[in-house]
Amino acid sequence: MHKIYGFRMNLKIIIYLLIIISFASVVSASTIYGTVYDSYLKKANNARVEIDTSPRQFVIAQNGTYSFNVPLGQYTIKTQMFYKESVTASSQENITVKQDGSYVLDLILFPEIEEGVGNMDVNIDENLIESGKDDSAIWLVIFLALIMSLAISFFYYKRVKKDRETGTSNKKAEESYEDNDLKNMVGMIKSEGGRTTQKEIRKQIPLSEAKISLMIAELEHKGTIEKIKKGRGNIIILKKR
Repeated sequence: MHKIYGFRMNLKIIIYLLIIISFASVVSASTIYGTVYDSYLKKANNARVEIDTSPRQFVIAQNGTYSFNVPLGQYTIKTQMFYKESVTASSQENITVKQDGSYVLDLILFPEIEEGVGNMDVNIDENLIESGKDDSAIWLVIFLALIMSLAISFFYYKRVKKDRETGTSNKKAEESYEDNDLKNMVGMIKSEGGRTTQKEIRKQIPLSEAKISLMIAELEHKGTIEKIKKGRGNIIILKKR
């Protein structure tokens, strides 16, 4: 009887330890999220986003947005857009998660370069080569083919460079917009005497609940605020500096 009782106690302890370990792994997880854009910097709907966690995770970016919960580490995020089972555009970015928190990583899809672009088949009359009567025409065709190949390569390079510069400027503008949202939240907490609830923040700031939660997590990560769990809600306290 004592052996059975002891076995049950050990089994309960093991179960409690597994629950605590699982809870700790969830708490320590970080979030990587962002928006997927096409080469025209429009939100790319239904792009496949994959991250090389263990095991791998992937999502289909509905409305151009994606999100992953990951532990600390270095990751590669790959994005692909498909049309009739063929990859039409893709991108790949690396990110390092050094500490808990939220990480924003926007992705820009670039068109896949088909093999053979810039290479042109030049059909030269074999009779001309053999006879040697019109070498100037042969060299003219070769010269024009070379010029066209260089022109295609040049315009493609300019297009990619322009898209990247536009994407960078848009990303800076979006970061500036998010900084303004964070400043507004800090100002709202100050107006409440430096202490308020997450529910009250949602009432006063016209943003989605998910966006409010991400902003609070960002401010908490920066050390600007402290979040205290109370019942079903959270108390938000502005730290003194």
